Amino acid sequence: MAVFGLGRTGLSAVKALVAGGAGVLVWDDEPNRRLDAVSLGAEAVAPSPETWRGIAALVLSPGVPLTHPRPHMVVDLANRLGAEILGDVELFARTRPVAAIAAVTGTNGKSTTTSLLGHIISSTGRAVEVGANLGRPVLDFDVLDGAGAYILELSSYQIDLTKGLRPQVVAWLNISPDHLDRHGGMDGYIAAKRRLLEMARPDATLVIGSDDEWSARLCQVMRAAGRKVVEISITREVADGIFAHEGRLYRAGPEMPTTPIANLNGIETLRGTHNWQNAAAAFAVAEALGLAPEQIVSAMGGYPGLPHRMEVVARQGDIVFVNDSKATNAEAAAHALAAYRRIYWIAGGIAKQGGIASLAPYFSNVVRAFLIGEAATDFAGGLGTNLAHEISGDLATAVHAAYDAAVAGRGGTVLLSPACASFDQFESFEDRGDQFRALAREISGRDNSGGDGGGSGDKKYPQRASGGGR
Repeated sequence: MAVFGLGRTGLSAVKALVAGGAGVLVWDDEPNRRLDAVSLGAEAVAPSPETWRGIAALVLSPGVPLTHPRPHMVVDLANRLGAEILGDVELFARTRPVAAIAAVTGTNGKSTTTSLLGHIISSTGRAVEVGANLGRPVLDFDVLDGAGAYILELSSYQIDLTKGLRPQVVAWLNISPDHLDRHGGMDGYIAAKRRLLEMARPDATLVIGSDDEWSARLCQVMRAAGRKVVEISITREVADGIFAHEGRLYRAGPEMPTTPIANLNGIETLRGTHNWQNAAAAFAVAEALGLAPEQIVSAMGGYPGLPHRMEVVARQGDIVFVNDSKATNAEAAAHALAAYRRIYWIAGGIAKQGGIASLAPYFSNVVRAFLIGEAATDFAGGLGTNLAHEISGDLATAVHAAYDAAVAGRGGTVLLSPACASFDQFESFEDRGDQFRALAREISGRDNSGGDGGGSGDKKYPQRASGGGR
């Protein structure tokens, strides 16, 4: 066996393969990672037709290009050697897990839905393991019996490397343009995600958000194919499924009256219309896994949320600091811009396709924008006279300038919701969010956790605004 890419999932695969008695060759461009793998019992050997001859399979890091823009050289090598190419999720699937598997995918909202599901299930006392793209690698999971559940967040990259996973429940939240260079365009991106639905067991429950045109079409296709579909929506009533209206979830069916099932208003970690979709999906999946509605609703009220997703990190008087660093594209940033008012918005980094033009409907909630990173000049040109703004350049300058403006404006929300990738100035979106949190707490003058989970807003100023759906 060979493992290429020795990040979190790669090292997890090495550990599992060595424990299973396999001989493992590894490589990564980072020497320290190679040393970590060697310490686990692998042999570090640079890939070549001679050194890797005879490998049965290549376990590939999800971040390594499989097909587009072109296959990585190690992919070409594995194909020439006749070696199977797979990922850690496929290895997990081949252990034939006994416990139920629920898989969550989509462009936005995967992590919140996945963590919310884990919280709901664990609150009932049922054994649960949560991870994959979020948190722990799947090969680090404890072995669960038939009473337990595995909750997997899966990216398109991971699905590309998986063919034998048979989840009992799949949640498809939404789809919007993302990772198009990796999949050769929108059709390739959708096809990669769709494979998860097609891998699911024939009797699986498919929870599909239908608020974008691609997902609505997929919902119809799956129903026409005879699959068991629970449709969810946050923009309209559905005839058969679960929908949200003004912060409340309702169930509808062809032979039943529309029935209220949950009130999300007041659950600060599920603030905003995008979180109504996450909650609707989590409710439907948890119910498909056998939980009673009252168990699900009770658990939602105690959901702590996730860091870097509308996470309130500090307060200073009538000013609240919100870390939404995970918003790495405009679609994700729209949720925070819709959920607060009187916003002092910090945006910028490495822009993705489309920039921030789609965020114009939410500019009325923004007092002033503070632009950072590689995209700052382009964003400033795009904003023009539509929104007051300044180029701050770096995060520290932007946070202090935004705070000063909020003080002058007698309160509001200093919001980091960049609508950009982070790699021009930071190691990751987590690093960016951590630095924002540290700056905000320095300004506030005390270590104020502010409700670590995310979403909790200032009680006076940030009120729910209209719009913000996915």
